[in-house]
Amino acid sequence: MFRTALRNVLAHKARLLMTVLAVMLGVAFVSGTLVFTDTLSQAFRNQSAKSYDDVAVAVEMYPDPEEARKAPGLSQQDVDKVAKLDGVASVAPRVDGFAGVPDKNGKLIGSGWSNKGTNFAPGKDGKDRAYAFTTGNGPADAGQVALDKDTADKGGYKVGDTVRVATNGPVKEYTLSGVFTTEDGAVNAGGSLVVFDTSVAQKLYLKPGFFRSMTVTAAPGADDGKLLDEVLKVVPKAASAQTGQALADQQAKDIEAGLGALNQVLLGFAGIALFVGIFLISNTFTMLVAQRTKELALMRAVGASRKQITRSVLAEAGLVGLVASAVGYVLGIGLAVALRSAMSAFDMKVPAGDLVLGATPALSAFAVGVLITMFAAWLPGRRAAKIPPVAAMSSVHATASTKSLVVRNSIGALLTALGVVLIVLGAGQGGDDGRMYIAGGAFLTLIGVIVLIPMLSRPVIALIRPLFVSVFGVSGKLAGLNAVRNPRRTGATASALAIGLTLVTGLSVLGATVGTALDKVTTDQIKADYMVSMASGNGLSQEALTALEKAPGVTAVSPQQAGAFDLKGSYVSVSGVAPGDIEKLLKLDVVNGSLSSLGGNTIAIDDDVARKRGLKVGDTVPVEYLDKQKGKLTVGAVYESNEFVSPVLADHKLVTAHEEEASIREIYVSMDGGASAAGERALSKAMGDNPAIQVMDHKEIRDTFGGPINMLLNIMYGLLGMALIIAVLGVVNTLAMSVFERQQEIGMLRAIGLDRRRVKRMVRLEAVVISVFGAVVGIGLGSFLGWAIGETFKNSLPGYALVLPWDRIGLFLVLAALVGVLASLWPARSAAKLNMLSAIKAE
Repeated sequence: MFRTALRNVLAHKARLLMTVLAVMLGVAFVSGTLVFTDTLSQAFRNQSAKSYDDVAVAVEMYPDPEEARKAPGLSQQDVDKVAKLDGVASVAPRVDGFAGVPDKNGKLIGSGWSNKGTNFAPGKDGKDRAYAFTTGNGPADAGQVALDKDTADKGGYKVGDTVRVATNGPVKEYTLSGVFTTEDGAVNAGGSLVVFDTSVAQKLYLKPGFFRSMTVTAAPGADDGKLLDEVLKVVPKAASAQTGQALADQQAKDIEAGLGALNQVLLGFAGIALFVGIFLISNTFTMLVAQRTKELALMRAVGASRKQITRSVLAEAGLVGLVASAVGYVLGIGLAVALRSAMSAFDMKVPAGDLVLGATPALSAFAVGVLITMFAAWLPGRRAAKIPPVAAMSSVHATASTKSLVVRNSIGALLTALGVVLIVLGAGQGGDDGRMYIAGGAFLTLIGVIVLIPMLSRPVIALIRPLFVSVFGVSGKLAGLNAVRNPRRTGATASALAIGLTLVTGLSVLGATVGTALDKVTTDQIKADYMVSMASGNGLSQEALTALEKAPGVTAVSPQQAGAFDLKGSYVSVSGVAPGDIEKLLKLDVVNGSLSSLGGNTIAIDDDVARKRGLKVGDTVPVEYLDKQKGKLTVGAVYESNEFVSPVLADHKLVTAHEEEASIREIYVSMDGGASAAGERALSKAMGDNPAIQVMDHKEIRDTFGGPINMLLNIMYGLLGMALIIAVLGVVNTLAMSVFERQQEIGMLRAIGLDRRRVKRMVRLEAVVISVFGAVVGIGLGSFLGWAIGETFKNSLPGYALVLPWDRIGLFLVLAALVGVLASLWPARSAAKLNMLSAIKAE
């Protein structure tokens, strides 16, 4: 039986090649993902170990607000105490924060959040172990800075050049003293690193004379654990310390956790590809079994048992899976290399390191490939074993019994109904719990629809068929009839496309709905012409607010300053705004009172705060500020809850008076004449052409909120493309088998006058019908899932309303038809080339 299986594999190379391709793509994704994450994890671990190679003990200090007033960090005396301990070779104290450098065009180098500034901490030899200088040296005075090599190259800077550096304050100019390489995480994340003189960095990021952290290098022979105990005795109680090895291990764990999320996403798409591939594999073996009905029946007649027949089919599947897994594993290694290169292309610097080829990816590749293939072939093998010997004298085509169809449709209907109930229940419940219900319901519904899809093929294709008949005549009519001749095969083929388009359509509906809601929010809620903020996500300074107030053409300006105070026994977040201007810049729907009363000790509260704390316009309420001072405030207005402001509005001067350091998240500005290139230029100039400060109009505000969603959608579309490729292979396979089974019929059609051009058209249209049928099912189910998921977070998104992206849905249908046309090229050509006489004589 094994020899028979081997012979059958070699006898049907073309069709089995498509099965090999389907399995190979899924296995490549699985093995490539595992190799990629193993390689990345090892590279980051090595980098982490290298960056802490000379660190015996690392100390950090983040005191609470009360202690920070006395000592905001580690003092120079703390550093000196540690330096005098036995076993300490050197101490490198650090203080850091945001620092951005523009290129020659004035654009910020890096992504904002990964742009970092720190201090130069040389030892007795005048060198800082954290930086290896390729040219020049570290900053020797307050007017100098050093840059990492990547930033210097991107900006075209050389030693001696003037460099403009943006921090949370005004842009300042420095002389470049040196260029270095480093293992710092900010640089490896694609950002930049600016090294200042220590006194400058302390003034910028903390307070003169204080540091945020320090690293301790041990003398030869010193024990890190004992040194840690000694360090803890002399540093402040608010400081935390751990050995360099412990810190490296912790970073390695954090890296593992971070890569774990990426790993799960990629493996999820690999699972989708394999799931789609199951239908292609099952279809292929079903076709092969149908084609060999007489052969298998004769084997039964000469003594082969049912188990032997099943084992023969499974052995055939195992051989195919083994070959596909081997090729897929090799392709997976190539995919891992490509993913690593892609990260570098997106300015995500990946540490150097060898490709890690562990046992887990290899074993997973072969286990997944072989098991998936054998699982998909099990049902066809089981059917093959049931072929009675008498079938050797009957037709090749075995029709399903009425009982089996009733059972199948009943199971499919039950699964679909249960899934739909769970989806609707989840949509009604909302939140994370609701999404869990929807996930379970989506799985059941998808399985149910796949089970039902052969039954659905007849009525759905019957609706499409008149269009093909009216446009393409006889070829269109024959294509429609052929598409429903074998509903199970058509359904299995269409299922692959349906699965892919369910996911793509669901994502598109969500993306369009959220995008429209964000558009509405920015259009309806923001009346200001511009929103000004820091690219780093940090707060703007009071100097920035003053500069914008004085900018030419400005008609209204208000900060969105973060604050908080205790209001009737519990803390509430506060937005410090400019009275008189805020209502011109943001749409705030007032329930009671008037925003014109805002200012001094009069505040405005949203309706949620008013309801929960039992407050109304005119009430005077005692408060305690963050600096522990107490006072009384009067409620001047109650407004509807708004996503753009905090539950309490107060004069920004009141908030600043009780905050040690003001944190302005954004500043809203309106200009005389509205938004214009000249107005944007005036604001940028007022901010000193600071590359770290963003001046955004309505479109850019929308892109800021919606950009990540669009990027995620594009990534999802790309990854789901693999499932659609496998679906194409399925259509090719089905048509090839259909042409083989209908040789006599095609020969007769040719004999009675159907020319080669019409034969090709008939096969192409059959492919289009099957593809469009799968697309219709997928689009319908995807739209339903998109609606359900959207319902779970509509309460947290103002202006939410379901949006069906008809342009994309139309594009999906066109692409599905195109998939059918492309998939039919080879089968249609084969059908047209059939010799009439040979085809008529074929069995």
